[in-house]
Formats: sequence, C-alpha cells, structure tokens
Amino acid sequence: MSRKIGCIVFIVSVFVLAMTGTAQDKGKNKYVGVSTCAPCHKSASKGNQMEVWQKSKHAAAYTVLTTPKADEIAKAKGLKKPAAESPECLTCHVTTTDATLMEKTFDMKMGNQCETCHGAGSAYKSMPVMKDKAKAYAAGLTEYKDDAAIEAKCKTCHNEKSPSYKPFVFKDMWPKIKHAAPKG
Repeated sequence: MSRKIGCIVFIVSVFVLAMTGTAQDKGKNKYVGVSTCAPCHKSASKGNQMEVWQKSKHAAAYTVLTTPKADEIAKAKGLKKPAAESPECLTCHVTTTDATLMEKTFDMKMGNQCETCHGAGSAYKSMPVMKDKAKAYAAGLTEYKDDAAIEAKCKTCHNEKSPSYKPFVFKDMWPKIKHAAPKG
C-alpha cells in the first residue's frame, strides 16, 4: 500500500512542478508581452501598474527608434541600418528581439515591457503562481533584494554607452516608474 501512495505522491509532484515551473525552467521561459500582463495589473488594488508603464518613456522606447532623429544618431554612430532595425539600438529599446523566445502575444514594438525588468513570464503568468511570490520567483519572476539591485538593472541601459546618454540619477528616476502594489 505504501508503494502505491509513493507513486501517487511522485505523480502529483511531477504535475505540480510542470504547472508551476521550476528554477531550471527560467532559461526556457518565453516572453508573453504586456497584453498578457495588463489584465491583472491595471486596477487600483495593484497600484495602477499598467497606467504607470503606459505613461512612461519605457512604453514608447521602440517608437523613439522610428524617428528621423534616431536614424540620424544611428547613422552618426556608423550603424548600417535604421535605428529601429539596429541590434545596437534595439538591445535597450525593446524587451527582446529573439523570436525563439517570443510567444504569439508578444510584440516587441511595445517597447520596454514588464518582462524587461521582471523576466520572461510564460512560467509565472498564471494567477495561482503569481499569488504565491515564492512560486513566482521560482518560475522566473525576477526578484530584486533592494534598490541597489534595481538600480543595477536600470543601468544596464541607462549608461554612458547610450549615444543620447544623460546622467542617470536613480533616486530621481525610480519614483517615475516605481509601481509596487499597495500593501494592505
């Protein structure tokens, strides 16, 4: 009888891991896009997170690359393609350009979306996983231990390598995009 219970426990464990994702799955996660995140992150109870993003420059990051000014900068930097097609520009203006990592719901033209900072969401996007922070982190949601870790992430793009760099002062910029859900 105990062997039968052991088999059942094993099967249930495999099923639970398959449904929630594991730390090893992080590398296999795909980008689902802001349209997948939006329905659960636009209410006041979630801090109007979508509205914060929509009003930010991150939401328009790709669109900026489609301007004549961006093409002028790309040309001045010796790039062979227009800004909106140059990997050197896209690396900081879109969440990902790797088509093998994009779900059908992902549109890179939406700029720097949720997953730019929070990690590819295919394994943590479901409500049961998102309601349990530990499960969400295990499934690939990026965890930031403190503001220094957040600042380091920001500076992967907001740095002197940018041809249109302006000094980046985290303590001034973070409040413009910070979007934590209210505690309560």
